[in-house]
Amino acid sequence: MKRSHIIALFVIAAGIGVIISTAGDSSTYVTFKQAIDMGANGSNAKVHVVGQLKKDANDQIEGMEYKPKDDPNFFSFIMIDENSQAQKVVYYHPKPADFERSEKIVVVGSFKDETFIADKILMKCPSKYVEKEITVNS
Repeated sequence: MKRSHIIALFVIAAGIGVIISTAGDSSTYVTFKQAIDMGANGSNAKVHVVGQLKKDANDQIEGMEYKPKDDPNFFSFIMIDENSQAQKVVYYHPKPADFERSEKIVVVGSFKDETFIADKILMKCPSKYVEKEITVNS
């Protein structure tokens, strides 16, 4: 075999190894009930939960706690998943910008001690996706 063939095979084998190792770290989309069951079984696997913020009749967010002067790295809120199950979510980082305006939220993390601990919060804000009319002055 030529030297270039051996190097190409080595590069391909390394690429396959990287793909296999990252596939084991990927998480799945679940509901809070499934995340609770996984946590009860001792699983620390990271999962995605899709939902929205719990709001009252006046469209005010319920259960949100963030006191940056006391602890800027503690943020908690109540989220309702796609099965209408409400759950407290704790995020040990500062509150994301425009969090209150988000339409849908995806939290990535795992369930521990009756609380969902989020490692990441992904938000869909309606203002970013609203089609705007462009006017041209003639």
